[in-house]
Amino acid sequence: MAGQNQNPAQGFARRGANFGAPVEKPQNTKATLRRLLTYFSSELKFVLLMSAAVLISVIASVLAPSFQSQAIDKIVAAQYSLLPKVLAIMLAMHVIHGLATLVQGYIGASLSQRIVSRLRKDLFDRIVHLPISYIDNLSHGDLISRMTNDADNISNIISQSLSSLFSGVLTLIGTLFMMLRYNIPLGLLSCSTVILTVLFTGFISKHMRRYFVKRQTLLGKLNGTVEEMVTNYKTITAYNQQETVIESFTETADQLTKTGIIAEIISNCMGPVMNMLSNISFVIVSVFGAYFALKGYITVGVISAFIIYSKQFSRPINELAQLYGQIQTAIAGAERVFSILDTEAEDFEGLPLKEVHGIIEFRHVDFSYVPEKKIISDFSLRIESGKKIALVGSTGSGKTTIINLLMRFYEIDSGEILLDGRNIREIALSDLRDSIGIVLQDTKLFSDTIRANLTYAMEDAKQEEVERAARFAHCDKVIAKLPEQYDTMLSQTSVTLSQGEQQLIAIGRAFLSYPRILILDEATSSVDTRTEQNIQDAMNELMKDRTSLIIAHRLSTIQDADQIIVMDQGRIVESGTHEELLRKNGKYYDLYMTQFAGQQI
Repeated sequence: MAGQNQNPAQGFARRGANFGAPVEKPQNTKATLRRLLTYFSSELKFVLLMSAAVLISVIASVLAPSFQSQAIDKIVAAQYSLLPKVLAIMLAMHVIHGLATLVQGYIGASLSQRIVSRLRKDLFDRIVHLPISYIDNLSHGDLISRMTNDADNISNIISQSLSSLFSGVLTLIGTLFMMLRYNIPLGLLSCSTVILTVLFTGFISKHMRRYFVKRQTLLGKLNGTVEEMVTNYKTITAYNQQETVIESFTETADQLTKTGIIAEIISNCMGPVMNMLSNISFVIVSVFGAYFALKGYITVGVISAFIIYSKQFSRPINELAQLYGQIQTAIAGAERVFSILDTEAEDFEGLPLKEVHGIIEFRHVDFSYVPEKKIISDFSLRIESGKKIALVGSTGSGKTTIINLLMRFYEIDSGEILLDGRNIREIALSDLRDSIGIVLQDTKLFSDTIRANLTYAMEDAKQEEVERAARFAHCDKVIAKLPEQYDTMLSQTSVTLSQGEQQLIAIGRAFLSYPRILILDEATSSVDTRTEQNIQDAMNELMKDRTSLIIAHRLSTIQDADQIIVMDQGRIVESGTHEELLRKNGKYYDLYMTQFAGQQI
């Protein structure tokens, strides 16, 4: 009877916070729901098993009060010889209900994890194949949220709410049928409190949602304040702004406290009110049941059954009201996930590259990140095989953008980019990028071993090749000091290495990829002058017979370049060797004198 006598207010209060949380509504519920259901097609066995478990559980819970009614009537009629059989059947119903509920929970958890696992795999597979232009324009936090929070919402709905929804509907139908079967007037009277329950639920949920939305907003603001304080702690300390930060935090925290108190008060009143409405239902059943019993319309056992049925009838209504908001939020999350899955992936198809000579040519290239705001304008440049070309210019002149276009991280608006006389749009994207080694200014190492980071582009590299690359990059001495040397694990934030040491590892990774074309985007920006000179010697050996593109603010690192391209506002304003450009007394001369002579431009 414990399963049938559960107070409907208990389940409602237990999930009151979720019920009052902001509900994110989907744009196209039907289409998203149909697509989500396609993930159930390969798990049909689990769906059928869970449906069977729910059905058995509901049947047992609906029949148990009927046998309890019979048992009471047998006692009243002093038919004790028939009592054991009825009690045995009633006990069996409760045992079956309990076991079916356990099986239902187990299958629901398995089903949800299997479906969400497939969904996450599909999502991750699409993310790693998305164009960089799309990733750059999307908040990384939002992207992670779709992989975690949205997927978790879907998982929770499948594991918890889906079976509850099915069970709730069946329980309502079964319970109403049994009540009307026993006595139609008393059955209708028992349902009278349902109207009050629905009205109260609608009224209280509106106020709950408003305060929970405000609480979530304030919580986000508070988290932002803490994150900003931790991130900029040195700046705050340096300018003695601790008290200002404390005042800002306290103000937000006080608002959050007041809002949280009101939200919790409204949420916590749900249980007592629902309990009161449930007790009113019991009074109605008791009063009118007694009257009908005195008139001989029903027995005492039927009154007992009606008390249980009235509880069973109100509980699914409360749960279904809660489930609506949760399902809406989950479908909205699924919509956000599907929007990523529907984004067109990069096209890796194209002509293969069998042998790369490294001749690069830009022909009248125009490009803009934002329409009608050109970053690159009529850019034309031919780079011969094996040449060392440097791109210099002030911040925002378009140097890094040229690299992005060559790598096809972004697609040009007009013009052509050729590799060995072939348009790079016609070349297989994987072959194009395999032929280029790149070291970025913003060094990224993975949470793996030193060896795995060095061999990232060449996993089958032999130990001697790895050690040779480390020597070239001058990171062999750094590695030798680590506890497990090449097998040392790096943490996610790479706290075991300084920024400069990470840069050396990244350069070693580029060495080991044996590229035909080498791109160095401020590759020595995080190393000291002495290390920079050592790396320059190694780079000169690496760049022999290779086409090299170097972006540098330190002009001392590119003085031996075959050609220096000076850019300004997306155009080439000067080109030539170091000595030729100094003699021109132009833009390059100004940049050079600013660094080495301290002159103002």
